[in-house]
Amino acid sequence: MESYYEIRHVVGFEETNLVGNVYYVNYLRWQGRCREMFLKEKAPAVLADIRGDLKLFTLKVECEFFAEITAFDELSVRMRLEDLTQTQVGFAFDYVLLRDGFEELVARGRQRVACMRGPNTDTRPTLVPEELREALSHYAAKALPVQSAAG
Repeated sequence: MESYYEIRHVVGFEETNLVGNVYYVNYLRWQGRCREMFLKEKAPAVLADIRGDLKLFTLKVECEFFAEITAFDELSVRMRLEDLTQTQVGFAFDYVLLRDGFEELVARGRQRVACMRGPNTDTRPTLVPEELREALSHYAAKALPVQSAAG
């Protein structure tokens, strides 16, 4: 069993700049897409909760680039759980170029997300939902702390 959640993506022309390589902002879009697909496939009840008052605020995003990719390159975006607190989740992303049976790490990213509840004018931190904790536990490099209802 893989220790990461993966989406595959073929780069399109619209994701490149005038020079022909991928415009940097797309790496951040792919992080978001990977996170969304993870929720859809592995924690659908969290998506229903988001339709209610749960909010997943992205606090920090970063990406480090090692090699360029261009249109029609096939990419694997691999997400891992980096850390988990009572109210926040840290994700790590590897961007892997897939070509001729070989894999090359072309970028690495991170994201920190806070769970909040309440109306937009009065949001407050809330516990990471249990279904999300459970789904993420399969992609953690180390054992996660047990979450009690008492906080």
